[in-house]
Amino acid sequence: MTALPPETTTPSPPAGTSVPDGVHAATGTYATSVPDAPRGAAVPSTRREAVSRSGGPVRCAGPVVTELRLSAFASHRGVTFPIGPVTLFAGPGGSGKSTALRAYEALARLGSGDPLEEVFPDPEGCVPEGAAADAQGRRGFRIGCTTDGPAGPVRLDVAVQTEPTLRIVGERLTGGGETLLTTALRDPGRSSVQAAWYTAGAVPVTRAPLPDDRLGTALLPLRVAGTTEGQLRVLAAAEQVVVALRSVFACEPQPSRMRAPVPTGDGRLRRGCDNLAAVLERMYTQCGQRHARLVAAAHAGCAGPVTELGVERSTDGLTRAVVGRGGGRFSPVGRLGDGELRYLALALVLLTGPGVLAVDAAGEVPSAMQTLTVLADGLDRDLDGRQLRELVDLAVAIGAAGHLRLVGTVTESGAVRARETPGVTVVDLES
Repeated sequence: MTALPPETTTPSPPAGTSVPDGVHAATGTYATSVPDAPRGAAVPSTRREAVSRSGGPVRCAGPVVTELRLSAFASHRGVTFPIGPVTLFAGPGGSGKSTALRAYEALARLGSGDPLEEVFPDPEGCVPEGAAADAQGRRGFRIGCTTDGPAGPVRLDVAVQTEPTLRIVGERLTGGGETLLTTALRDPGRSSVQAAWYTAGAVPVTRAPLPDDRLGTALLPLRVAGTTEGQLRVLAAAEQVVVALRSVFACEPQPSRMRAPVPTGDGRLRRGCDNLAAVLERMYTQCGQRHARLVAAAHAGCAGPVTELGVERSTDGLTRAVVGRGGGRFSPVGRLGDGELRYLALALVLLTGPGVLAVDAAGEVPSAMQTLTVLADGLDRDLDGRQLRELVDLAVAIGAAGHLRLVGTVTESGAVRARETPGVTVVDLES
């Protein structure tokens, strides 16, 4: 991590009177301010609030993202998307469904402290098409989100410059009617931005440089002392955003890789679910109740009877998953079709938790106070209608406890089926 210079505190106007550099929301070109993104620009075609089994609204165990803002990102301009317990983006090809999930995952990685160049390996693809550079040759994009939790609604907006160099040039954290953090690029020759955060002490604002390749909000817990009421508010808001963003698992099951045997003991499910067999073994030995629910889900979504899910170990130390068909008969999981394998992997993701998924969960926060968000691009890929309904029903049922949320993309036909399930938010996009 880039070393941070010593903190300096200087008298200055209250936070919010200065505006960070950024990217214009309408054109995607570099500008000298970060205006608030329009709200309500995208309205879900069907939005049902999730309800618990007792009939009341779902209360999340920990901080969660409730809005995704794409002020100027790829094909999206000036839109705000609601994010509920189960949210599915739908629309024709080219409407930006996958782009929305890509922006969500990028925010999650920034919240985890990942450097900018790793989060955006192709930054030019994030700039709105046709966006012209300004007189200094600068272009970029803007994304943001709103989180909810103990600190109340907290907004994060980030402006990224892609040309002439990739860097974060503007960031704003707001909550409770106050601007809690702003950053701005003051000297293009330095690899840092000038940050100002709310203090409400002897001086209203603390100023210090922060690296321009990391999210400033994620660095605040390392920089803010927490000795004044204002600093405590800044810390609470920053920690809420970081916890909400870090608790994300992007899942892209790869059936072609799930059929091969895997080494024993590799018990954290990877993004492509290629180590499915090892995770099945871990679930079987550590949580019989969840394993039983997975068997029931497999029986409901796979062809033919499924009475058991297990593993076989070979003499070379490899493990492969097997499916029980009744009467003591087992067949390799590799015999399942692509749709069945994707369905099985997605059901496993929904039924497990951060301890079994390869996710950068907030270790300093008790698991009982965290809510995992699963990102699933192409949720209904290779699935039939029955399998999609089973997965959506499973996500709603598990999400009712407040520990899991699902954000995915579906085809237009998949959206029709998803709307039949209470508790699902379907966001329709147009090409």
